[in-house]
Amino acid sequence: MKMNIEVDCTPEEARTLLGLPDVTKANEAYVENITKLMQGAGGIEQLQELGKQIAPMGQMGLQLFQQLIETGAKAAFSAGKDKK
Repeated sequence: MKMNIEVDCTPEEARTLLGLPDVTKANEAYVENITKLMQGAGGIEQLQELGKQIAPMGQMGLQLFQQLIETGAKAAFSAGKDKK
């Protein structure tokens, strides 16, 4: 037996339903700090240094993240095709 349940809710309602914490304030603080850092960068060298601090694995880390997203998207796309 297979059952599908669809829940129509906002991200905030989903977080509450799943018992996840509200990280809105932490996200706002993070974005504010990154924005300040970006505005303070005077040249390419400073932006590159900032990039190294944000993503310590650099290009390799970004490639791993991209592969993760692509794999997930392919799996979701394949699952959607199977339903039709």
